[in-house]
Amino acid sequence: MTRPARRRPGEVPLNRALSKLAIASRAEATRLIAAGRVRVDGTIATDPAMPVVPERVAISVDGREAVRAAWRLILLNKPRGVVTTRHDPQGRPTVFDLVSGPEGHLVAVGRLDLATAGLILLTTDTRLADWLTDPEHRVPRTYTVTARGEVGDEDVERLMTGVESEGERLAVDEVAVRKRSRRETHFVVRLHEGRNREVRRLFEAIGHEVTRLRRVAFGGLDLGTLPPGRWREVSEEEARAAFKSLPPRSSASAVSPSGSRGCPPARCASTTRFRRSPTPPRS
Repeated sequence: MTRPARRRPGEVPLNRALSKLAIASRAEATRLIAAGRVRVDGTIATDPAMPVVPERVAISVDGREAVRAAWRLILLNKPRGVVTTRHDPQGRPTVFDLVSGPEGHLVAVGRLDLATAGLILLTTDTRLADWLTDPEHRVPRTYTVTARGEVGDEDVERLMTGVESEGERLAVDEVAVRKRSRRETHFVVRLHEGRNREVRRLFEAIGHEVTRLRRVAFGGLDLGTLPPGRWREVSEEEARAAFKSLPPRSSASAVSPSGSRGCPPARCASTTRFRRSPTPPRS
């Protein structure tokens, strides 16, 4: 059996290179390549897996040179009923429909499901998106949660120690009970892994349906007073203040931040607070 050739430093598949240049998603890039619309150093490319070093070759699409899009990080307050996808077969509004400004292929940093509102980040920097969503970096996400029924302290402790859901072990990093009644219980929940429907699955596992879910913070960035459906640009300086560390960009103005802000005290105010001991990073 022939082993695949070892890649040179910085080499990536061509479809990923187009994604890294913020020209197209990997799936869109594969379609462009298959249609013969992509050239590498003047030659039509036919293999999406063709290894290239983006900074060392000339890539063009439909005769236009593909250059790295300007760095953008956007904070959007996603309303309920808006999907986190570029094209929706059902014609529902998408997060990308809500954003305007300079041209550049934005990617979503993680997802929020249809019924979940709140903070979502969009960026032209795919390396940044990958870094922020990697569980190894433990970037916290903070949510306000309304669950049906009165959730007792024993069930809250189960959220901390962990529950089984769809073959996965899920747990929150921190949970604060803000209000209890027989009808519903309100929480602020913080976690860092960002798995599919993670908050809803956690509460389903303890027998309580989530009736309202809103993400209010991602790392040190929070919604503040931003209305639903509105967005704002996040500067590199603000990014430096919001996250403990970030991957460098392939430019002279690479982001190398330090420091972090937590959830705003007023938003995290609660009657009962539970915190899970940090788990050491996986080796």
